[in-house]
Amino acid sequence: MAQEIQVRSEDYFYSVIKAAMNVPGVKVRRSEFLRKQLDKHYSQEVIERAIKKNPASAGIPKEEIDKLAKSCISNETMRVTSISAAAGIPGGFAMIGTVPADVAQYFAHIIRVMQKLVYLYGWKEMYNTDDSFDDETMNQLTLFLGVMFGVNAANAAVAKIGKVAAIKVEKDVANRALMKGSIYPIVKKVAEKLGIKMTKQIFARGIGKVVPVVGAVISGGITYSTYRPLANRLKNYLRDLPIADVDFYDSKNEIDPEIIDAEYEDYIDEQEK
Repeated sequence: MAQEIQVRSEDYFYSVIKAAMNVPGVKVRRSEFLRKQLDKHYSQEVIERAIKKNPASAGIPKEEIDKLAKSCISNETMRVTSISAAAGIPGGFAMIGTVPADVAQYFAHIIRVMQKLVYLYGWKEMYNTDDSFDDETMNQLTLFLGVMFGVNAANAAVAKIGKVAAIKVEKDVANRALMKGSIYPIVKKVAEKLGIKMTKQIFARGIGKVVPVVGAVISGGITYSTYRPLANRLKNYLRDLPIADVDFYDSKNEIDPEIIDAEYEDYIDEQEK
């Protein structure tokens, strides 16, 4: 029975995320976003370096990135709360196995703010050049969502991959690492836990929909109280990784990339035991 619940939870997680990723406006183009965020504060040379590599590598301190991140979180929180309140009308809650429109909208905004935060703190483009998403994109989303929802396995995986990416920023090894067959069990475990967390949270939000008149207030209020903490948890986690640290890219940094690769492989082996 427990195994069946896990399977259903994992399936529901992926159905929600796929629905959310098809919501208009969910995709954030890394280069366009970074250029817009940095344009008022930095020279074109610095901006282009930040886009080619990442903001920390371009010499932009995390304190400045923090300010931009907080602004993004505030803007997205206001947007998603308004949408949730408008959608919180009486009429009941769809049975599990379907994805209500407001649930897709809610997670679309989670994915929007996630993209903005990971780009500000040094990570590469999540989508393909044709705006499509594949297994690599889904693996990234799953791990970052895991961090947002407090899944420890996701925290550890992102930390290891981020350390590799910080050392080999030009080789885009974070994406390569995400496609290793050995990371799939970790992603799967995170997806199962997220599916369970999602169903609990979504059912809690759904209660507000069956209460006449005040449904919109309850739905919007719960959205506001859950969305900002999720975004802040990801921000606080990402800012402390080497990939977001200007000092890490100092020319005196003598960390051997091969050691980092070995640490990553050891971590994968531990997860598979």
